[in-house]
Amino acid sequence: MFGALLAFAVSGAAWWWLPSAALVDTRIVATPAQPDAAPALPAPVSAPQPVTDEPDFDPEQVMYAQAALLDAELARLAPRTPGRINLYVVAFAGDAGEDVFHNEVEYVRTLFEQRFDAAGHVVVLQNNPRTLERAPLASWTSLHASLQAIAQRADPAQDIVLLYLTSHGSDDHELLVQMDPLPLVQLHPEDVADAFRTQPALRWRVVIVNACYSGGFIEALRDDSTLVMTSARRDRTSFGCGSDADITWFGKALLVDALNRTTSLPEAFALARDWVAQREAAAPAADGTVEHSEPQLATSPSIEARLARWSAALPPRPPVEFKPAARR
Repeated sequence: MFGALLAFAVSGAAWWWLPSAALVDTRIVATPAQPDAAPALPAPVSAPQPVTDEPDFDPEQVMYAQAALLDAELARLAPRTPGRINLYVVAFAGDAGEDVFHNEVEYVRTLFEQRFDAAGHVVVLQNNPRTLERAPLASWTSLHASLQAIAQRADPAQDIVLLYLTSHGSDDHELLVQMDPLPLVQLHPEDVADAFRTQPALRWRVVIVNACYSGGFIEALRDDSTLVMTSARRDRTSFGCGSDADITWFGKALLVDALNRTTSLPEAFALARDWVAQREAAAPAADGTVEHSEPQLATSPSIEARLARWSAALPPRPPVEFKPAARR
């Protein structure tokens, strides 16, 4: 069904942007994005892992396994539950060089299945050596196929799709997608917008981008039926990745802390933004200065009303413990 996997080749009403409040035919394999930066003292950020000439896996076998892995992941999508708003989730971990992204998307699956009534409605795409034999790669192609599969199941008038993207980001707003030496293309804001544009059934959308400079995704994605949340301003880095980290600062603040306290996504963003700012202030650079990441939110009355109706119908659920998948 997806045999050519590696040939990688909205409405217009008013929206609010709260600061700190056609498929394309020609695609370019980009160089690795700039690494995220972090304050010097508590959580220095390592660069993405260098390309090695001798991978610990057979690239050809990985390539040919993708069709079956992706088909199996999408086949696990359950039919929608009638009589209520359904939430579908796609979690995308772009960089294979650090387990922090793998940990986040695995926790997204656990959190939304157990606390947000999305069991059977979560797709996880990830680039990580630990998951090559059991999970489809995070790529533009697998992302598009996942959204298409959800669109075939969702009720366009009712249901919501949440896309969680986590990786390194560059100052020209490119999300790092790498599982070296596989020739994966990088993800740009317009790519995500195009993927949604080809699936008009996915009207109600939440897009969360956790990466340096991720505010650069807002312009391409914002509209009256979409909430866009980013971990940083378009010209700022975000913090907390690295080879020794279990979860990014924004990922912990939003997923582990805020969303275990509230089921309201706008409220969770406000809590996470404040907690990240406090953590950054407590960890200045060596010269004593602090440059805050300033997480961003673009929203509208329409999408917030839809999210409020969905949230109000959720059954009470206890918090979900964060257990780093890479340490299990």
